[in-house]
This record gives sequence, C-alpha cells and structure tokens, in this order.
Amino acid sequence: MNSTLDARDGGSREIRSVLATVPFERSEIEQLRDAFHPAEFVHCSSSDHATIARMLERVDVAVLEGDLDERYVATPNLKWVHCDHSGLNRSAKPDVIERGLIVTGSAGRSAPALAQHGFYFALALTFEAKALFQMQDSHIWRGIDGYIDKTGLWGKTLGVVGFGHTGQEMAKLGKAFGMRVIVHRRQAEAAPDYVDTALSADRGDSIDPLVSESDVIMLATQLTDQTFHLFSTEQFGKMKPTAFLINLARGPVVDEDALAVALNSGWIGGAGLDVFAEEPLPEDSPLWDAANIVITPHMTPRMPDKTQRSIDTIVENVQRYRSGEPMLNALSERDVYTRGGE
Repeated sequence: MNSTLDARDGGSREIRSVLATVPFERSEIEQLRDAFHPAEFVHCSSSDHATIARMLERVDVAVLEGDLDERYVATPNLKWVHCDHSGLNRSAKPDVIERGLIVTGSAGRSAPALAQHGFYFALALTFEAKALFQMQDSHIWRGIDGYIDKTGLWGKTLGVVGFGHTGQEMAKLGKAFGMRVIVHRRQAEAAPDYVDTALSADRGDSIDPLVSESDVIMLATQLTDQTFHLFSTEQFGKMKPTAFLINLARGPVVDEDALAVALNSGWIGGAGLDVFAEEPLPEDSPLWDAANIVITPHMTPRMPDKTQRSIDTIVENVQRYRSGEPMLNALSERDVYTRGGE
C-alpha cells in the first residue's frame, strides 16, 4: 500500500464529528477521543446499526473495526475513513476512489510478526519439519534420504514481492539469515542497505529475475487488479525446482489450482500458505494434500503492542488530516481491486 496520499483539497481541514466502532479498551478509546478533540466523538459497537445510521448523517470521520460498506460510501458528509486492519482490498473499489473518500488502514501494526511467520514457513520447509516431527512421534532417530546433503538458508537468495511494512521486515530478516535479498516494489525508490537488488514496477522492471533467481519467494504485496493471480503457471515454470513460495499477502495473489499442480508435479520445491482465496480453506481443496506444503489458518501470533500501533497510526493521521499533509497507509487509484470479494 502507498504509505501516503496527497490531500485532495489542500490546506487545513476541520474535524467536527467522529464515529468509532473499533473494539478497543476504554483507555485506548480515550487516546482516540483526545486525538480528535474538540470534535464530537461517539464510540459504539460495529453491530449497533441504529447509532451508526444516526451518526452517519453528520460525521466527518469514521474509525471502523472492519471494511467500508455502502452506508459509508453513500453518506455525503464523510471525508475520511480509517479501517483498522492491513489489507484494504475490500474497500478499494472504483466508487470509493471516484467519490474522493480518503481511506486509510493500519498496515504495519503486525509487520514484524508476519515477517517471522514467513521465516517459520521457510525454516519448516528447509529443515523438513513435518518429516522430522513424524520421526519424533515414531521414535525414529534418522530416516530422511539425502538429509545430510541439505543446506540451510545462509547463502541462498530471498525474493520479496511487495516492499511495504511487512516486505521490509522480511528483507531485514533475510539479510540477518545471511541471504542475498532481491525485492520487487511498486515505487522507484532507493533501496536500503539490507537489499542487494531492488526491482521497480515504475521503472518497468520485470519480476522475472526475482522469480528465477530466488530460493525462497515471500509474497507481501497488496491484492489489486494488477496482482490478482500474479503467481500462476507461468511464474511457477520460471522458479527453481527447489524453490519455496510463501504467501502472507492475500490468497488471490496466487492461482491456487496452478500451485497445487506445480507442487504435485515437482515444478517447485514447496509452499507455505497463511492466506487463501476462500477462507476457511474448503475441506476438498487440493492444497490440503499437495506435496510439501505447510498451511496455517490465516493466524499469526500477535505483536504485544498491536493495538497501540494502530492507535499511533490513527493519531498521526489525525494531525496530517487537519494540516492537509499526505496520509499514512492511504488508498490510491493504483490500489483498486475489482476481481471479486476476497
């Protein structure tokens, strides 16, 4: 996601009335109330539809537990909505952009934990954790053919697709593991010193070098019309047969049927998936039984200060909104997603 969005009307902007539906503790809500002062501030549950309908007649700002729906798009006075989660693809609709509504999210609040989750997958696949656990349960000391010839992550190449908060944390960990790091990002910006090669869509760089050179590919990109099925048969055919694909972005970034074929055919070495096109993952999905796959149910151990990180982003954006500065974690026209309800 773009980290900022230029103010549409320039100059300072007044906030007179705020609706919040986030399920924060009382002390956390008070931080928001203080940040929006002297504006009217009403906090209610996301299921309190009567209060929401009443407040939408006059609010300038809404801080939501979930995503936008038509009630918020249709209300005439609403100027800014903050959705308290990371991926905003459900809110990134053309009518939202056309209406001129500013939509921000809480991207980054879980980035370090998500990056560690990515390396949970990378290490589990590299060390063949599933087979080792089975041997432990069966009281078998050794028994994996060729294990003595395996190599760890050190010296291998990590490819990170998407270089927002989570992608940056993944790249940092990759460098800490002694890996060569390649990233593919949207913007043509200078790369930090923990990145060896930076590819940019804005420069016209193809993703192909990352795909063909990486031993581990981690997906941390937004789900947009451009990234829908970004990884499908074509990309799997370009990966090393020993390479791992790890998805912590959104399920539809990967063509799951093609991935199952690639795994079972030995085109790629393995996969770690925490997100899926349909959640919960259906019992009859071919991914459950695909070769060398590790699955987690879209669940990552949380950051100890996760909620405070959200609050810090909202408070900073209050200041930016009032002063007409670019907003953090804001949707732009490039983020539009029309391919489905994922």
